[in-house]
Amino acid sequence: MWDWKRWLVFSIPFIVVILGAIAWVLVRNTIRTRIRMARQLRDDPDINEWLVVFDWSRKILYLPTVLMSLIAAGLMVLHEQDWLFPVNPRLVGGIWLGVFFINFLIDEYEMNLKVLLIVLLVAVAMILWLTYLEWLWSFVNSFRHLGIQINSTGYLIIALVFLMAILVSWVKGLFYYAAITPNYLNCQRGPTETGEQVSREDYNTRIDTGDFLERVLGFGEIIVTFHDTRRPPLKLLVWGIGKKAKKLEALRGILAVERSPKDQSEKAEA
Repeated sequence: MWDWKRWLVFSIPFIVVILGAIAWVLVRNTIRTRIRMARQLRDDPDINEWLVVFDWSRKILYLPTVLMSLIAAGLMVLHEQDWLFPVNPRLVGGIWLGVFFINFLIDEYEMNLKVLLIVLLVAVAMILWLTYLEWLWSFVNSFRHLGIQINSTGYLIIALVFLMAILVSWVKGLFYYAAITPNYLNCQRGPTETGEQVSREDYNTRIDTGDFLERVLGFGEIIVTFHDTRRPPLKLLVWGIGKKAKKLEALRGILAVERSPKDQSEKAEA
């Protein structure tokens, strides 16, 4: 027999769901998500080109680490259960550490193509030097002493931590975004109508893909600078920068002319 405390704890999830449903019904007409804005622009007969973008968290750059963590978690499950084939935990840990280290460099440092080529040349020169002195294999074998070993649960937790940060960034991007049209820029700053429109004459846009490794992963920055110097530039880390850059160039090169209600009615009658 349950007492009132257990019934209260049992009912909490249902109460939260009911309250959430009530809140959604009350405010659904005032919420302006990124998806709703995109649908509105798509249905607007006066706008043929538009772009809605938001700022990803830089944790999105750790997607290779997330994928490697999931693979490593699966391999460690095979190792822990003695299934199929033997797995070397230190080898898996070393590969995972290498992927994480590369991701850290991509996130922490901006490396254009020139810097990347210099780094590669230095690395090749170091390998040749170690080979000539017959120290190469000793140098490689020294990494075995690191002994990186993480169980399947640890790899899974690491993947979930990064995925949670990425998910929070995506959810935030539903309400904090920029909608760019040929005539104006709409900066949305909240779940309701809290936004600001800036005329096309009052801002400039720039594409920044100077970080070569970020560009290889498909990322780049759209930077919006305002003629009013009191406003800080708007920097947005976006995915699929190639397609978005082409679309941004196309819509910045045209000027949409709004039709009058009379013209719209004549078109509807025709």
